[in-house]
Amino acid sequence: MSASAVFILDVKGKPLISRNYKGDVAMSEIEHFMPLLMQREEEGALAPLLSHGRVHFLWIKYSNLYLVATTLKNANASLVYSFLYKTVEVFSEYFKELEEESIRDNFVIIYELLDELMDFGFPQTTDSKILQEYITQQGNKLETGKSRVPPTVTNAVSWRSEGIKYKKNEVFIDVIESVNLLVNANGSVLLSEIVGTIKLKVFLSGMPELRLGLNDRVLFELTGLSGSKNKSVELEDVKFHQCVRLSRFDNDRTISFIPPDGDFELMSYRLSTQVKPLIWIESVIEKFSHSRVEIMVKAKGQFKKQSVANSVEISVPVPSDADSPRFKTSVGSAKYVPEKNIVIWSIKSFPGGKEYLMRAHFGLPSVEKEEVEGRPPIGVKFEIPYFTVSGIQVRYMKIIEKSGYQALPWVRYITQSGDYQLRTS
Repeated sequence: MSASAVFILDVKGKPLISRNYKGDVAMSEIEHFMPLLMQREEEGALAPLLSHGRVHFLWIKYSNLYLVATTLKNANASLVYSFLYKTVEVFSEYFKELEEESIRDNFVIIYELLDELMDFGFPQTTDSKILQEYITQQGNKLETGKSRVPPTVTNAVSWRSEGIKYKKNEVFIDVIESVNLLVNANGSVLLSEIVGTIKLKVFLSGMPELRLGLNDRVLFELTGLSGSKNKSVELEDVKFHQCVRLSRFDNDRTISFIPPDGDFELMSYRLSTQVKPLIWIESVIEKFSHSRVEIMVKAKGQFKKQSVANSVEISVPVPSDADSPRFKTSVGSAKYVPEKNIVIWSIKSFPGGKEYLMRAHFGLPSVEKEEVEGRPPIGVKFEIPYFTVSGIQVRYMKIIEKSGYQALPWVRYITQSGDYQLRTS
């Protein structure tokens, strides 16, 4: 079972717009939601699912709005939450910013969208590109005689329209990996994982079928390619766009699909693997007669020498009462951000194998007090193009279309920082 009704509330809990899909829950039940939410918040027991009698409220907060689905039955909660987040995504595509004002300015089109997004409590058409084919910003002005359902809604391939034509047929593939890392004060890696996404930008005519080949370890073992010469990667938690034929992937690990037009995320994956810190940070703090402090930070690029990290930002925590900053850097620039109690050391270009230094001097006007809590960790942001830390590779991209045209696939690899922190003693 799914949702009985969907409400969009303002920050005070007042309904802005709602849609009753099944009629089995009184619309007045929403009046209990905000008092219940405030009560649970005061008790410190706030949960994404709240209940009042037999009615359950499944809710999310976005910007200054609450999106709430009500149900009487034991609903599929993950389906309802996915639907609420998808609704936010669709509305954001239509109105750029989803907030109270954009809801009030677009009542008619939102009612139309709510009718198409869900039918009798079950998600229906949730692809914004398809919805935009027949629900436009002037949707309320359409004459009923002229309106027609586009074939994409009834097609087996609901995410792609027929008759798409391009002069130049191309596919751009972005393999983006984020490194999450936590290193303790002793230099031991406490947590490391790689979260990857493969994003496509598709400019192809007709209804092409694409086949993507990766250096997937399971595939290599199935086909007998595993060996010392063939580097492979074991992917975990793989999630695909709805266009991918899952049965085909389960059978022979082939990623086969008819793509949507334009930008979309084909797949995401995760690797729980021991990652060597790509940018290693060491810091030394010296305090002089309780009146000033000197922080020395050394950064080293521990990735391949031919690679370069761009837009590197190293956030170094400083005492909350520090003032009179002075900086000296071997490369880049440093600035003090007093509202966050950090120094941000910015390095535009950081080649692999290089070492750089930054010294910061601060005055400490107040009497030194014992630091009960440890210092916050040093955070690092970066982006390394033409490089993947996992070693994942696109081995091939086959494009098959009945007209037989030739198409060019372009591949780009990017490694970037995720939650990347190094604790200091």
